[in-house]
Amino acid sequence: MAAADTEKKVEEFRKTFDTLKTEISKFIVGQDNIINDVLIAIICGGHVLLEGVPGLGKTALVNTIAQALHLKFSRVQFTPDLLPADITGTQILIERNGEKVFEFQGGPVFTNILLADEINRATPKTQSALLETMQEKRVTVAGKTHPLDLPFFVLATQNPIEQDGTYPLPEAQLDRFFFKLYVEVPGHDDFSEILNRTGGKRMPKISPVANALDIINMSELRKEVPIDDDVQQYLVKLVLATHPENEHAPDVVKKYVRNGSSPRGAQAILAASRVRALLDGRYHVAREDVAACAIPALRHRIILSFEGEAEGKKPDEVIAEVIKAVS
Repeated sequence: MAAADTEKKVEEFRKTFDTLKTEISKFIVGQDNIINDVLIAIICGGHVLLEGVPGLGKTALVNTIAQALHLKFSRVQFTPDLLPADITGTQILIERNGEKVFEFQGGPVFTNILLADEINRATPKTQSALLETMQEKRVTVAGKTHPLDLPFFVLATQNPIEQDGTYPLPEAQLDRFFFKLYVEVPGHDDFSEILNRTGGKRMPKISPVANALDIINMSELRKEVPIDDDVQQYLVKLVLATHPENEHAPDVVKKYVRNGSSPRGAQAILAASRVRALLDGRYHVAREDVAACAIPALRHRIILSFEGEAEGKKPDEVIAEVIKAVS
């Protein structure tokens, strides 16, 4: 009976995931892998950093996901003059029963999905305002803590080519992102399909096909997926091999990497691997799941050395070599 219940839950998990992808794909063209990875991160309760040049649909993707999930949605356009209180909220003076009192007015973080558009355009002080919300899912103002609504996800975007007037995200904040995903320029056929869908009189209509409870239940189910000790040791060895001082680190890491991934990288890989296993119809984590989730989970957690930067090495290339070297 227990096995039958589990099988039913897994089937419902896959059905909800596929329905969400189908609904989102009504509007978003040619980004199947991005959609897949964003949904995996959301199920794992993680935040996503989307990087790509302007006009590739990053903001549209987040908007579409919010509509398909039937969740509360807020957007913040990050600019150099944005203040921390513009994000978290602040104390305002109001009159109540003839007395003037301070009352907390929540900012846009009091939502389910927060789109942090062009997050690297805000000053470090404002960027740091998101740290507590991303990690602790709460806001502290004037010594009082205010919990956020759950589920809560930050989907942030940044432009990699325009650096004037931007402030690179510090490593501590990058580490809070579950995945970093690159949004690529679509191919010829996808370009044509984008014009077909958006150039007519009617835009594709997105209907809500899942809600907050569905996401919470899917997240609880993925925690139950077991991982064999051998596979877990492989995961640990892979993450440790991103550190140049580790005995299993390949030459490319020792030469081009200054600092490797934090334990959060391993936690992200494990959580995402469990979701990937369920989507593949398996109730166990395989090495293939770990390898497939390693690049989006680690690419923003590896800090290249001066030699790596000078020679134009990419974190993805380094992680690919690590995967090949670790057995």
